[in-house]
Amino acid sequence: MRSKNLQVKDYLFLSLQFLLFIAYFIPVDLLSLSIKLPDWLRIIILAPGIFGIGLALFTLFQLRNIMSVFPTLVDGGKLIASGAFSISRHPIYTAIILSAFSFGIFFESAFRLIITLLLFILFYFKSNYEEQLLLLKYPEYSNYKKTTRKFL
Repeated sequence: MRSKNLQVKDYLFLSLQFLLFIAYFIPVDLLSLSIKLPDWLRIIILAPGIFGIGLALFTLFQLRNIMSVFPTLVDGGKLIASGAFSISRHPIYTAIILSAFSFGIFFESAFRLIITLLLFILFYFKSNYEEQLLLLKYPEYSNYKKTTRKFL
């Protein structure tokens, strides 16, 4: 069962993430990039975004029964260090950042790139919090942490 402090942090992280996701999809043209990219470059820039979507789907499939929207670990969970977790300790956050950055450039939106930066900062702190919890529950997480990058 979660303590009251954990619930407050869980809801804070989730609320901020939700607000940033909503902000990302608000059609704001005020902060368009002043540099217009050639169409061929905009198409190439989509590659990391498509990879990010694939990585997210693969990771969700890998976590299918032990996933929560909250950072606090689920009961009955286990430490996973294979698959998507062999290339990143936080592959879903990595996927979201890659996709948000890629689509922000594709749509030539400085606003979306700012939101992506804010998401990265949020995920940095949220992942630190999650890793504290993982270290408490799984002593072997320390070795995993040494050999696997936080994000790509």
